[in-house]
Amino acid sequence: MTIRNDQSPHVVVGVDGSPASQEALRWAVRHARLIGATVDAVAAYDVPGATAWSAPAVDADFDEEQARQALSDELRAVLPQGGEVPMVEHVVRGNPAKVLIGASVGAELLVVGSRGRGGFASLLLGSVSQQCAVHASCPVVIVRLEAPAPGASAAENTP
Repeated sequence: MTIRNDQSPHVVVGVDGSPASQEALRWAVRHARLIGATVDAVAAYDVPGATAWSAPAVDADFDEEQARQALSDELRAVLPQGGEVPMVEHVVRGNPAKVLIGASVGAELLVVGSRGRGGFASLLLGSVSQQCAVHASCPVVIVRLEAPAPGASAAENTP
């Protein structure tokens, strides 16, 4: 499944509200600015039981319009300067890994966080980022959250 019909340069980034995906979004915007590309911010949702553990379940009253608004709100919160690079927002139903792999077709780069909102905190690499690294149609960057240096505040470690 592709999310784009044109061939203009674009960077795809997975956004799920996790700190790692927010850092991936910042990374994708910096990279897109350097290469003159558009950023496709992709949020995927899945229905309960459709794919087992692949994504956080959404309730039966899930409202896609609210999800679109939540994505817009998150992008504004993470990128308060806005307008740095052209950005297209996509809210897509489906398994997050499959959605991002499909979105990678024709992209310059796919950017994902090392761990998203999944329930296995002990994993160093999340299942979505691992699937993307193996199956994407373009190069993949997996952005890791850096732990703050001992004795430093989180703000001191922000690029």
